[in-house]
Amino acid sequence: QVQLVESGGGLVQAGDSLTLSCEASGGTLSNYYVGWFRQTPRNEREFLGGINYSGTRAYYDDSSKTHFTVSRDNAKNTAYLEMSSLKSDDTGVYYCAADKTYAGISSVGFDYWGQGTQVTVSS
Repeated sequence: QVQLVESGGGLVQAGDSLTLSCEASGGTLSNYYVGWFRQTPRNEREFLGGINYSGTRAYYDDSSKTHFTVSRDNAKNTAYLEMSSLKSDDTGVYYCAADKTYAGISSVGFDYWGQGTQVTVSS
């Protein structure tokens, strides 16, 4: 089964941009839909965006599509979340998730998860 590892988190200033990576091992990422989520203060995983197998179609939560971009490079077995104009509200733990058949926005639909990477936005 596929294992996912996120990287690229850290401390940034409000207004900065940051790109997170999600590298897969133990499987071919092109066989999976990929989603990105953020942990909320209520311990729920909030959907940010997702991308189809080939990377030709991305979909977003309405609140995130203005400053988040999801992409993937299947040759590198890696997906990305580009974030721009970061605000303090964007602080949190970010997760990537993968599933062979589920392409929705609910966290319960994804079978495979990374361990998360912390993003802290200082105002």
